Amino acid sequence: MKSYIFFRRFFRWFFSVFFRWQVAGTEHIPKEGPVILCANHISNWDPPLLGAPLERKVHFMAKEELFRVPILSYFITLFGAYPVRRGAGDRAAIRATLEILQNGHVVGMFPEGSRSKTGQLKPGQPGVALFALKSDAQVVPAAIIGPYRLFRPVKVIYGKPLDLSRFKQGKPDSGTLREATDFIMQHIQQLIEANKS
Repeated sequence: MKSYIFFRRFFRWFFSVFFRWQVAGTEHIPKEGPVILCANHISNWDPPLLGAPLERKVHFMAKEELFRVPILSYFITLFGAYPVRRGAGDRAAIRATLEILQNGHVVGMFPEGSRSKTGQLKPGQPGVALFALKSDAQVVPAAIIGPYRLFRPVKVIYGKPLDLSRFKQGKPDSGTLREATDFIMQHIQQLIEANKS
């Protein structure tokens, strides 16, 4: 945890100096219990930008290839990342995510699955809804508003936890997962629209 605190302080300094970051809505993050942060994805800088403002440690899935680079693997692991194989159902990553949530921690996710090259919100993948419905985690939408340009503002806004209770009736099927995913993405889009410059 000491290493994580060090990196959190570093990124707070980094984003404040080089990107003049603006942060809002941190009061919406539950102080305890499992939480899934769901944000749009526009840059490789998004994970530290999303996690650094918060006092709670945020864990992130990261593509498996990054863990093959020795130094990079060391640092992203210290900052709470764990590997996932993209394009396939990675059971190990699924188990790891559910275990993190069952232990009452915070997981940051980007439901689009990959970065948006245009900055426009892409359709969400149903994985995030599956984690939300299979755990007792509270889901908090977040908006990252860029672009990342040196000495220009970048915003991260956290919304209020979402009520997904209506999607938890019975075992979630593909239709329920799609509806829950769309519901989460709608709230991310609303945050983006409400906080554009």
